[in-house]
Amino acid sequence: MESTAALDTSPKTQRETPQPSPVRQRLVSLDVFRGMTVASMLLVNDPGTWSAVYPPLEHAEWNGWTPTDLVFPFFLFIMGVALELSLASRREALSSGVARQPVIRHILYRSLILFALGMFLHLAPLFHIRTMRVMGVLQRIALCYFFAALLTLKTGLRTRIAAVAALLLGYWALMTLVPVPGYGAGHLDPEGNLAAYIDRALMNGHLWKPRWDPEGWLSTLPAIATTLLGGFAGRWLNSSAAASKKILGLVLAGVAGLAVGELWNIWFPINKNLWTSSYTVFTAGFACLLLALCYWLIEVQGWKRWGLPFQVFGANAIFAYVLSIVFAKAGYLVKFTAGGQRTTLQGYVYQHFFAPLASPRMSSLLFAIAFVILCWLPAAVLYRKKIFLKI
Repeated sequence: MESTAALDTSPKTQRETPQPSPVRQRLVSLDVFRGMTVASMLLVNDPGTWSAVYPPLEHAEWNGWTPTDLVFPFFLFIMGVALELSLASRREALSSGVARQPVIRHILYRSLILFALGMFLHLAPLFHIRTMRVMGVLQRIALCYFFAALLTLKTGLRTRIAAVAALLLGYWALMTLVPVPGYGAGHLDPEGNLAAYIDRALMNGHLWKPRWDPEGWLSTLPAIATTLLGGFAGRWLNSSAAASKKILGLVLAGVAGLAVGELWNIWFPINKNLWTSSYTVFTAGFACLLLALCYWLIEVQGWKRWGLPFQVFGANAIFAYVLSIVFAKAGYLVKFTAGGQRTTLQGYVYQHFFAPLASPRMSSLLFAIAFVILCWLPAAVLYRKKIFLKI
């Protein structure tokens, strides 16, 4: 990782042809929204015990959604917003193919590092390569970033709108019309769907579940659309429209996304594990509404203090996520004997310090909150020193 002070996704243009670029202030509301998303991700991923979790803090078992199912698409949506804002200020300078080459190399480099980091986190510290999971959260982020960044850099708005339509409608057609050997067409259960079949064919033995993976290859296509939809929101925020008009536009887009997602749900159920097209549109609509709220509170009303704790996470999002994986793995892998019984560090801390405090579900939630604070403290140190770690 490298220390940077901006959200830029590309290096400066060639020194032989320097181009002035407008000064772009960092959008604090976007950092806060990203930080809220990261904090939510850590909260739902790290309960004291999985046997006692409040239903809203668990993923939907299959079809449908809970607040937990909004977290990952929000992160991709925010990444799309940031991509558009980052590339907008230098789009004219990058109009020539020669000037774009360093940027494309940087996009490829960043994507490869993210993908490799995700695989490393799966492998470490035991490095069981034969059973390692190939895909995952960071791997999906890497793929979505790569394709969305290239499309944002090299194509116009109409092309990107067409790409989103093709991704969503094409995925719908593939999942509902293409027959799966041994199952037939239109099966959307965990094993009989086309995405699971492709993942088994390409990564058998390297999946999250024995027969399917929620971050597989085919279901990454609509996730790319999620990122591009975030780019449309970023383009709107970067326009010359008045702040009130920007907020109204986000709200209208949000309501439309929720309505279309719910309508599409009739034929193609909202499903996070399959990342269905209805789920993509629905969660993007939700993200528009929350982004509008953050923008109004912070950029328009100037109420910034409440968002500072989240801004700490938002400014170093990948660092906070990776740190949470390291802490969580340490909690499960560090084992010792206490009271004549073998236990993990995580189990010992939960049973001795949190379980006695309240009911099982509340104790589990208190542990998760403490875990979020544990991850927040190093991020706060970096934020105070103005160190922003970007790949």
